[in-house]
Amino acid sequence: METLADILETTIFEKVAEGFVFTEGPVWHPDGFFYFVDVRDNKLFRIALGHPHELVRATGGGNGTTFDLQGRLINCEGDKRRLTRTELDGSVTILIDQQDGKRLNRPNDVICRSDGTLFFTDPALRVPVQNRDVGEGAVYRLTPDGQCHLVAWVEYPNGLALSPDEKTLYVANTRWTQYIHAIEIDEAGSMVRRKLFADMSIDATNGVPDGMKVDTAGRVYCTGATGVWVFSPTGALIGIIETPEVCANIAFGGPDLRTLMLTASTSVYTLRTKTPGMPVPWYKTRG
Repeated sequence: METLADILETTIFEKVAEGFVFTEGPVWHPDGFFYFVDVRDNKLFRIALGHPHELVRATGGGNGTTFDLQGRLINCEGDKRRLTRTELDGSVTILIDQQDGKRLNRPNDVICRSDGTLFFTDPALRVPVQNRDVGEGAVYRLTPDGQCHLVAWVEYPNGLALSPDEKTLYVANTRWTQYIHAIEIDEAGSMVRRKLFADMSIDATNGVPDGMKVDTAGRVYCTGATGVWVFSPTGALIGIIETPEVCANIAFGGPDLRTLMLTASTSVYTLRTKTPGMPVPWYKTRG
């Protein structure tokens, strides 16, 4: 049975930035820096490790981030109930803010598959009932041609990740029951079936199932109560990386993808792992 000692190269957190309200949405850029957001302060930042962080732009409640196949930053903007794309010239394009003529609830997290399909979560709970066009939380897929399709209804969908073979979509459920779904998807990205991958309910309140990433060995890292929970590909709990502050999201980065960035409340931290994280598809196609 694996332990955290088999996974972590270091156990000492390095604080690389601080002074925020609530950090989220980290993603590594191969030019040598991470993006991350301050959700509550509506700002997108970038940071090259060892250097001060820099403001990129204001957001509409920016949260989860990823890159499309052209290296353009995709951002969930919950306050404005939309998914946006930052063009290479810095301008911002609204990718989607409605589904079947109904306003989205509050897009939370987004990932990109190797064919360019974007999967994103849209929880409903934090939108007042009278302002909801879609009454339930959902996971959607947005195809490269701009078509949006429902993948599954979920209680409170939050973080997303794909297995290395892209046949399983992991979805963190944040409220009521705390767990991770494993949704089997077909080539189009439609749900075939789903099951409970991991129960994350414990008697602690310092964190909930939220941001998620997968390493190249298929292990699933998910933020939760007390820190970052690490699971084997079968859903067995390997251990919990206890964090200095409540941690909402994580991302693998650095040239070897073994630097784990943790966006934790008012600060941003890093740890080193022994196994690289799964690369964003754009990394593989970048010239």
